[in-house]
Amino acid sequence: MKITIVARQITVFDEWKVLAEKKLQKLSKFFEEQTNATVTFSKHKNNFTVEITIFSAGTVFRCENTAGDFREAIDRSVEVIERQIRRNKTRLEKRLRTAAFVELPPAEDVEEEKEFTIRRKSFPVTPMSPEEAILQMNLSDHSFFIFEDESSGDICVVYKRKDDTYGLIVPLHE
Repeated sequence: MKITIVARQITVFDEWKVLAEKKLQKLSKFFEEQTNATVTFSKHKNNFTVEITIFSAGTVFRCENTAGDFREAIDRSVEVIERQIRRNKTRLEKRLRTAAFVELPPAEDVEEEKEFTIRRKSFPVTPMSPEEAILQMNLSDHSFFIFEDESSGDICVVYKRKDDTYGLIVPLHE
């Protein structure tokens, strides 16, 4: 697993890098060698935030945890990703490393995810600007809104982030 460490408005000490790499190696049993992981450290007031994003075989695993200590934030984040993998074990076996789950003892605290219940909803997609889409999202009291970008014609999504800012998801054309 290739691990990239990113610092946002904080200095990441070598000790943190070594600990993050050591903790992520615990997850390497699930992934092929060409898997990429990014660990982002940031600090807001007296809390450390660790965000881990793992890209493997077209699947993205992501979690973000905040704690008073960076070690605790790393531990929690690794536990969350491992729990995500275990909960979706059956669906992920085809995408993860062959025989990744053979040696694992059953986890007592994690119940495997049941069948997904999907509720369909259709609505007209209207051309508008991202700012207008945010206004529509707020008026509908949703946490996300799908729209057609009036300048590019792409189907995009705006969403409300935990820090009360907004995000915009746009398709990547390769």
